[in-house]
Amino acid sequence: MSIKICNWSVKQPSTKVEGFLQRPAFSPEAEVAAAEVLADIRKRGNAAVLAAARKFDGARLTVTELHVSKEELAVAVKAVSAPVKRAVRDTHSRVKLYALAGMRDAWQMKTVHGGFLGECFSPMDRVGVYVPGGTAPLASTALMTVTLAKCAGVKQIVACTPCGADKTVNPVLLYALKVAGATEIYKVGGIQSIGLMAFGTQSVEAVQKIAGPGNAYVTAAKRQVYGYVGIDQVAGPSEIAVLADRTANPAWVAADLLSQAEHGSGHEKSLMVTNSRSLAEAVKKELLAQTKTLSRSELVKRVISKDGILLVVVPNLKQGMELVNRFAPEHFEIMTKNAREMLNQVRCAGAVFVGEWTPESAGDFVAGPSHVLPTGGAARMFNGLTADDFRRRHSFVEYTRDDLAETCKTIETFAEVEGLDAHGRSASIRFE
Repeated sequence: MSIKICNWSVKQPSTKVEGFLQRPAFSPEAEVAAAEVLADIRKRGNAAVLAAARKFDGARLTVTELHVSKEELAVAVKAVSAPVKRAVRDTHSRVKLYALAGMRDAWQMKTVHGGFLGECFSPMDRVGVYVPGGTAPLASTALMTVTLAKCAGVKQIVACTPCGADKTVNPVLLYALKVAGATEIYKVGGIQSIGLMAFGTQSVEAVQKIAGPGNAYVTAAKRQVYGYVGIDQVAGPSEIAVLADRTANPAWVAADLLSQAEHGSGHEKSLMVTNSRSLAEAVKKELLAQTKTLSRSELVKRVISKDGILLVVVPNLKQGMELVNRFAPEHFEIMTKNAREMLNQVRCAGAVFVGEWTPESAGDFVAGPSHVLPTGGAARMFNGLTADDFRRRHSFVEYTRDDLAETCKTIETFAEVEGLDAHGRSASIRFE
């Protein structure tokens, strides 16, 4: 088990580091599999969904068993311990508070002649969220997705999460979905869940937008249904970058790097960037020591064997920040002496965690912002999930007669330039 320490600078980039920065946007095998399953679902509906659930999840379900019943939900709620329920409600209240605070308000401005221009918003009618439930039942993801849709005012919120061969779903995950406000829950995962939500079946109505993280197959399916429905973003394996100086605690840095490496796909990325060689050496020792103590140590070792953890020494923190921005990580921790002062240098990151007392896990589980974030370098052009992603934005224009009179000549000119005389006539006819 080997973890590498590399040197990097703007003028002398390392081929090892440059290779680490490159992450494939999608898996060719997953794209092929997704295309086949999605085509089958469009053709056969429920039968195709059930066949895929048998093939990929080992779950032999009937059509009626796809939907989590009220009775199943009640049993799950009773099975969850009081401390876990308190934790779920705590996170839910914090996520809700943050989501409501971040929603954009309708606004308007006056025109010169007394008209109005502005924007207003309306919630989507029916949305779908995907909650991973394979190697780890992500109850927190239920809260970080469904809660936002509920805050946006969506009336119908469909949640999909896979069940095992025993046809059951983790009770904590179901409790979290109930608390967050899911109105329909289906125990189906993978490509088949995306197809079910995007196209609908004989028993399930299609949604207008799909949100939530997933593996390479879920990601491929979301890419392919875009246009039939909206999607939040393309999200793949988890990743983290930590920018640290000599004041950082090496044990804490190592623990934070490992928090993402343990997810289990083997394609996770953990990057530490520092201007201190001695810190890099200390973090390396901590990584190796702490890995041995983890319950998912074999999964972490798989990431390490694929060079998924990299420690980089840079000449100074300014160049370190440049490297992190090039990486465009899903999660970015700043563990430097003046961490808050460096925040305005961040250009590309899904979520930023400032200072030594802000581990990435706070964002995963409780802080407030959604942990559904862009990965694979997509933070260069995508943002993390917000309540506004579940609303439609409407611009509006209300002209007075004088407003139209003032702009009529411009309308007619553009209509002439573009050869659209009916456009121009629709304005000028009002003054005849």
